[in-house]
Amino acid sequence: MSSTMLILIAVAGIFGLLYLVIRTKLHAFVSLMIVSLLVGIAAGMPLNEVIETVESGMGGTLGFVAIVVGLGSMFGKMLEVSGGVERLAQTLLKKFGEDRSQWALGIAGFLVAIPVFFDVGFIILVPIVYGLAKKTGKSLLYYGIPLLAGLAVTHSYIPPTPGPIAVADLIGAELGWVILFGIMAGIPSMIIAGPLFGRYIANRIHATVPDYMNFEDKEYEKDLPGFGLIASIILVPLVLILINTLSTVIFAEGHIAREITTFIGNPIVALTIATLLTFTFLGTKRGYSRQEVQDIATKALEPAGIIILVTGAGGVFKQVLIDSGVGDVLGEMMAGSPLPPILLAFLIAAVVRVAQGSATVSMVTAAGLISPVIEITGMEGPVLGLIVISIAAGATVLSHVNDSGFWLVNRFFGIDVKDTLKTWTVMETLIGLVGLGVALILGLFIT
Repeated sequence: MSSTMLILIAVAGIFGLLYLVIRTKLHAFVSLMIVSLLVGIAAGMPLNEVIETVESGMGGTLGFVAIVVGLGSMFGKMLEVSGGVERLAQTLLKKFGEDRSQWALGIAGFLVAIPVFFDVGFIILVPIVYGLAKKTGKSLLYYGIPLLAGLAVTHSYIPPTPGPIAVADLIGAELGWVILFGIMAGIPSMIIAGPLFGRYIANRIHATVPDYMNFEDKEYEKDLPGFGLIASIILVPLVLILINTLSTVIFAEGHIAREITTFIGNPIVALTIATLLTFTFLGTKRGYSRQEVQDIATKALEPAGIIILVTGAGGVFKQVLIDSGVGDVLGEMMAGSPLPPILLAFLIAAVVRVAQGSATVSMVTAAGLISPVIEITGMEGPVLGLIVISIAAGATVLSHVNDSGFWLVNRFFGIDVKDTLKTWTVMETLIGLVGLGVALILGLFIT
């Protein structure tokens, strides 16, 4: 089949995916599966090979992602139920003081969203924003935007959140580099899109606590855990994964220290250790029975299931592109583009994000499309971490009415659609653009 025909098939597949998600309202998982099957058939693959490719793509992706997302979900749920999220926010607000509460909320969001899903962290912490706004008379946005920025940054850039984990697996990037570059991109993104933009927009839009939001302080059955314990547990998997990556630079292959750090710093092992620590120190050591801990862990897997399936479908889409030959043609075309791969990855993710709204679908789609470029150009090592960050940045910008996060903010802050575009959409776009800028700058020094 000619290269032109394969390109047309790829383009038709991408538009077909967007049509199924936007117009027919089919779930992203089902849409990705349908498009993957149709692309394989249209490209001339034998029907039995299409099925084998689907199984291979799903199994190859979920062998890693399902374990990591599942462990991360249990880790985050235990932190949520124990009151660890509240403890982080309360301690930071106390240390920073009311005058610098914007910074405290931004940092709290930054730490909380590492193990806890974005919307869960926001719903738990938004009563603190309400309380500060009522006390000071300032706009909700003065406190809410920094919190949202902190949550959104780590949700987009720093594993073990599902998006960057999925992209890293699909393009073969080491999570250690993703974490390192995610922190480097995330800190300036949080500062600019959080406290700085929050202060600016709060002077222009005065939002008050909506009448329909009657929040009361959440009561916990047990005393809140200590700040030091919570911070340490959150940092454990990040530090272990980073040590693993750094050991490959410091120690020669075969060195005993490298073998040890490679094992304990593997994301699966690191998250298993962190999850066991939460079960012990936030669970049984604080009075929860083993059955209660088990119930909490089981409950945590409910929202993780659909994320795992969508990510697996992204793996299927990638594998179909590769096995059908469409990926080679696309890869050669994009590799010949004058745009640097980091910017190209950002633009692909941004286009899908604007069209259909889901950051996760945008990430896995962009990763599937950019992976042939990576194979053709032979990119490896740290630069793949930058590609992950650029894809995450593209999947963050320009959130609007087709994104569930848009309506979450709209409802909890009681603002209209126009003001939500001026606040949430601009904040998300700032996060994405700053992240892209950091990735491009780092790319100048990393080959």
